Formats: sequence, C-alpha cells, structure tokens
Amino acid sequence: MKLIKPGVYFWQGSEACAEAALLAGCRFFAGYPITPATEIAEHLAKRLPQVGGIAIQMEDEIASIGAVIGASWTGAKAMTATSGPGFSLMQESIGYAFMTETPCVIVDVQRVGPSTGQATKCAQGDVMQSRWGTHGDYSAIVLSPNSVQEMFNLTIRAFNLAEKYRTPVILLSDEVVAHMREKVVVPPVEKLEILNRRKPKPGERAFFGREEVPPMPSVGEGFNVAVTGSTHDEFGIRYTADPGVHRRLVERLNGKVQNHVDEIAEVEAYNIENCKIGIVAYGCTSRAVYDAVEEAEVRGISVGYVRLKTLWPFPEKVVRRLAETVGKIIVPEMNLRQIFYEVARTAEGRAEVIPLNKVGGGELITPEELLDKILEEVGRNV
Repeated sequence: MKLIKPGVYFWQGSEACAEAALLAGCRFFAGYPITPATEIAEHLAKRLPQVGGIAIQMEDEIASIGAVIGASWTGAKAMTATSGPGFSLMQESIGYAFMTETPCVIVDVQRVGPSTGQATKCAQGDVMQSRWGTHGDYSAIVLSPNSVQEMFNLTIRAFNLAEKYRTPVILLSDEVVAHMREKVVVPPVEKLEILNRRKPKPGERAFFGREEVPPMPSVGEGFNVAVTGSTHDEFGIRYTADPGVHRRLVERLNGKVQNHVDEIAEVEAYNIENCKIGIVAYGCTSRAVYDAVEEAEVRGISVGYVRLKTLWPFPEKVVRRLAETVGKIIVPEMNLRQIFYEVARTAEGRAEVIPLNKVGGGELITPEELLDKILEEVGRNV
C-alpha cells in the first residue's frame, strides 16, 4: 500500500492529518499516547511502514520531540502529535528546535485544561502556549484548522512552511476538529505543492547565517556541522559570551518569520469593508460564524468576519482593516480570552472589542449564542 489515491473520503480529522502528512513527505513520527491526539499516532503507526517510513511510540513527550528533532537532522520530514500537557513537556526542546533551525511539525490537539482537566472535551486554551510556551525571543508559526478538509490542507502547509523557513511549525487543532468526520477531497499528488528544505552546495560551510534561511545539510552527507542550542555563529560554533553574535542570531531567527508575515498569515475574510459588526474567530468556534452571519443579515444587520487560519504570526493588517470599518468586534473563544487581547491590541481603540467565552464540558459556542450576542450589541431584543 502506498500514498492515498486522489478522490473523496469520509475521514476523521486525525486521519486527514495523518494522510496529509504522508503526502507532504513525512517519513518519521514519534509520539506518546494522549487524548485526544492518539488517533493520529495510531493511524501513522499503521501507514508509515507502508510507505517506507518509521513510527515510534516513545517513553514520553520529551523523548518524542527529541526523536523528531534528531530525525529531521538525518534528512527526514518528521512530526509528533500531542495535547496540552504533552505540548508543555515538549517546550524546552521546541526552543532547541527554534535555535537550531530544525524543520518539524508539532500537532497540538487541544482539550480542556489546565493539567488533566477534562481530557476528552474540547477547548482552545493553548493559543498562548503555542506562541509563548518556550523560552527566549522567537517567532512561532501556528496554524488553526476549522474543518477536516482544512486539517488536511493545513497539515501539508505546516510541512511546507517548516521546510521553507527551516523552523518548527505548530498545527493547533482541537478535539472537535480532530474527532469529527467530514468529506475530504484529496487532489492528485502532482497538483499538491510540496516544498523541501534547501540543501548546501559542495564546499559550503555557513549553515546558520549569512542568508535569511540558510541551507541545511543532513547527517551523513559529508558536511562538517556543529549543532548547538547555545548561541552560535553562522558556522555553528558556540559564542556564549558575545552579545553581538547573539543579537545577530536572534534577530535573524525572528526576521525570517516577521519579514514574511504577508506570505505566511492566511485568513478567510467576508464583508469586512462594509459591515456594522465584526467577528474574529478561529478553529472549531469559527464554525458558528457562518450561520450567525446569515441569520443576522436576514434581520438587516451587516456582519463581517475574519477567520484566522494562521494564529501566529498574527494577521494584523486584515484585523486592523476590520477595526477601521466597524464599531464593535466580537471574539468568540473556548477559553477565558486569549486571541481577544491580540485583537484588542491590533484594533488600537478603533473599535470596541467584545469577548464571548465558553469553557468546560466541551460545549461549543452555538450559532444561536453568537447571533444573540450580535443582536445584543446592536441594541436589538434577543
């Protein structure tokens, strides 16, 4: 059995993620079972050997991300999948991956926390952990699917961004999207854009600088490479007492993401130039937006929305444009305000930013609840 054939499938989100990873070129997976992300590991444990890859259950999440980083340095496209507590355990090594510019994909299927919380229920509590979980100054790329089809599409994009910018990329899913089943269209493989990391030419030695995204050799290809999580120069040599070397390194690591926000940040926007009420949503919560907007328009209320497919780097331009148009922006989330504060920062007082939050039990924000909030904010009776 080889890669999945093009066609229409009725997949669980976790299956879509796993099959997309294989199409993107993933040939190594290391993980530790954790609800609600285990199905991704189970599917890849079955499928990776069928395409010449390797799947390993490690002793814990710390070992899992370490194995993924090591596999990437041997030239393999590698990923892991976990949930909130496991994601927390991985954070030190994710910082190491940022520092060593190791391309890899980390899937976090969010559940109710903190700690074990309600392990089988849905939540969106890891938004800030995905951006700020590890240590030091760095720029994260974090993608947020809201459907099974998008779980498929954004998994491929996560691998492409990891390879292009030589950095860890986080696919921040949630229990609902990972566990529900929907139609997924798989295009022919020749129609997919699959990116690979740039390899060095013979004689090249600067694998950590000089260029914004330097080439990356693999172990065994004949290049002499020093890899360290400490401050290093463009040749990988440690310089832990030189402020100038550290400044240049960290500014370049951040610059290769922040200088390309327009290329990386992806949103779905509707009616943002001519609306009275705005909505900024993401992940499973954004599924309520479509019906709520339609019902509001039936009542003569013009509503626009920005759905974030990329949480980080934050798509400031489009959110600021929405804030310049509307009087109020509603931010529905299954947490106690995380993207809300980012929207408020970006709006800079141009629009009133209003939270709509729901936590516990995995209960989604419904279209009716969002519509009631819209009606309340425009002064209509609910």
